[in-house]
Amino acid sequence: MDQRLDIIKNNIDQHGSYCMRSMQNHSGYIKKVKWTEENFDRGLQYIQIKGGKKTLGFIEYTPGQYSWRAIHADEYMVIHCLWVGTPGMGLGSKLIQLCLEEARQREMKGVAVLTNADTGWAPSKDIFIRNGFSFVESGPYSFELYVYPFEDTILPYLPTNWNERLERFVEGLTICRTDQCPYLEVATENIIKAANSANIHPNIIHFQDRAQMMELSPTPYGVFNVVYNGELIAYHRMTEKSFLKALLRK
Repeated sequence: MDQRLDIIKNNIDQHGSYCMRSMQNHSGYIKKVKWTEENFDRGLQYIQIKGGKKTLGFIEYTPGQYSWRAIHADEYMVIHCLWVGTPGMGLGSKLIQLCLEEARQREMKGVAVLTNADTGWAPSKDIFIRNGFSFVESGPYSFELYVYPFEDTILPYLPTNWNERLERFVEGLTICRTDQCPYLEVATENIIKAANSANIHPNIIHFQDRAQMMELSPTPYGVFNVVYNGELIAYHRMTEKSFLKALLRK
């Protein structure tokens, strides 16, 4: 497939968010754009790849000390999201290479990414393995940390106190969230509706900064987690019906 490809970097105000782009009036979309623009000053990069007028995919990454994944990765670049809607063109690898090139230019130690085989809410490990990333360690709920180090140095790592974090939410329903993904607004709306159906009143903690996320997030996926009576019931969007089933099982 021969066509001109354009790289659009940090121009979300003009080109919009890749995710939920068909619902630009939705509050989740609006919050995502605002969140992204606010994080540019902390080194966040939001890169879209376009073929003509069509957006084909995107990558979002940021320096580890500002990342919104529960990973200790100072001096590494951390990939938040990678998504390609047109397979077979090598676009995912192209976007990963752009991230690696920028990390080298900034004289960082490498690039890290959190993967998960059980959900599309975190990238799949396969494309990163093909691009030279190596497995570092496993976390709870099928999360895995992969890293591309530029030198023989200290590698990023995950926290270990996941059970202790869950114990902070032993009573009732707690939603921990951010605006990093536009679909998190939908996810929050769905869990609130499910909770209301079960006569449960949720407590919402809207993380204001990385420090709060690193302290409280019950999974490595720091931007959305739902805990009910001390047990994790979700770290990604589900339908209202699915949330209700999860609540009633506990």
